[in-house]
Amino acid sequence: MQPMARTPIAHPVRLLFMGTPDFAVPSLAALCENCAPGRIWPGGLDLVGVVTRPDKPAGRGRQVVHAPVKRYALEQGIPVHQPGPLRRQEALAEIKALAPDVIVVAAFGQILPPDVLRLPGFGCLNVHASLLPRHRGAAPIQAAILDGDAETGVTIMLMDEGLDTGPMLARRATPITPDETAGALSERLAQLGAALLIETLPRWLAGGITPEEQDAAGATLTRPIAKQQGRLDWTLPAEELARRVRAYTPWPGAYTTWAGRTVKIARARAVPDDAAGRQPGTCYLVGEGGSSELRCACGQGALALEMIQLEGRRALPVADVLRGHPRLAHAVFS
Repeated sequence: MQPMARTPIAHPVRLLFMGTPDFAVPSLAALCENCAPGRIWPGGLDLVGVVTRPDKPAGRGRQVVHAPVKRYALEQGIPVHQPGPLRRQEALAEIKALAPDVIVVAAFGQILPPDVLRLPGFGCLNVHASLLPRHRGAAPIQAAILDGDAETGVTIMLMDEGLDTGPMLARRATPITPDETAGALSERLAQLGAALLIETLPRWLAGGITPEEQDAAGATLTRPIAKQQGRLDWTLPAEELARRVRAYTPWPGAYTTWAGRTVKIARARAVPDDAAGRQPGTCYLVGEGGSSELRCACGQGALALEMIQLEGRRALPVADVLRGHPRLAHAVFS
């Protein structure tokens, strides 16, 4: 595929940013830090606005809170737009009025309609948290952990009408550490994506990148994570359950029930223990005194529980929880 035809411009590039959660903030911050003339473009960047999802009530009090991208944009004095679904004519008109030369997207949460994709002369660039074509879709970070991938990364892609199917401009890989949670990995990938964006954007604007088509044969698709996916099935192998604990931290959290109450498993690791023939979900202690370890039998092996959260309490090391709830040593999780 050849680079997109374009007319060189000397004035600042009008850039519109679209994003919503924490993952998108480093990319927006990097653009703000490099918008001066001569950094990314000779004439500089004109950040004409930020488009983010509408505010939603959150927390027990259901108070309306600003998403991380909106908070950052307001702090920087960047105009914020929350038009809702972009297929609405009113939303499209609002974006057209900004006359962007390029649109940068990071974890926005909507598929851009064709009219938006065709609007900027330099196209719409997406910062995606996987090594495309693997893990397209809404939950690439969790999927990489759930699948036991040794590495993941970020891809800067030119968006088309498909779901993360557009040609790639740049990719960068990073290993996944054995104990890394989705939350920790997301923070690393957000920084990696921001750095790669700042490296890629000037080359793209200057016509120095030939987009690379994705190999559809290697594509995998991820779907949004639902809260109920955090419930642990103790008949599964311990290795799989340990990955679920990491992938669902911080949200929706890996959880089980004990005596009718929710118990969140905040940190755990798989151990090659035969669990002495115990039924899956049965807890038991290994070792003595202060060096004892609480384990839970699984379909294969066992899960060594390191930090848990009882319903209505904060997450604590298991040794601290056992002091107040010694019956946990013989609990049966369901």
